[in-house]
Amino acid sequence: MELTAREYDVLLYLMRNAGKVVTHRMLLAAVWGPEYKQEAQYLRVFVNRLRRKIEEDPAHPRHIVTDPGVGYRVLPVE
Repeated sequence: MELTAREYDVLLYLMRNAGKVVTHRMLLAAVWGPEYKQEAQYLRVFVNRLRRKIEEDPAHPRHIVTDPGVGYRVLPVE
């Protein structure tokens, strides 16, 4: 699978925190920098792209799940 550099950074950060909820602010600060902590729309775009690439059914994700109003979590592969 081909990922852009930013998609890779997002996925890597989520994978390093697998099983934990990563808040929008944490992920934005880690990948884009602290000045982007309020730009949640960036995450929606990149997580949506990642889901289309790695999920069997992106509309019903099994790997990158959303914790509404909080952030994202990567679930362990079963």
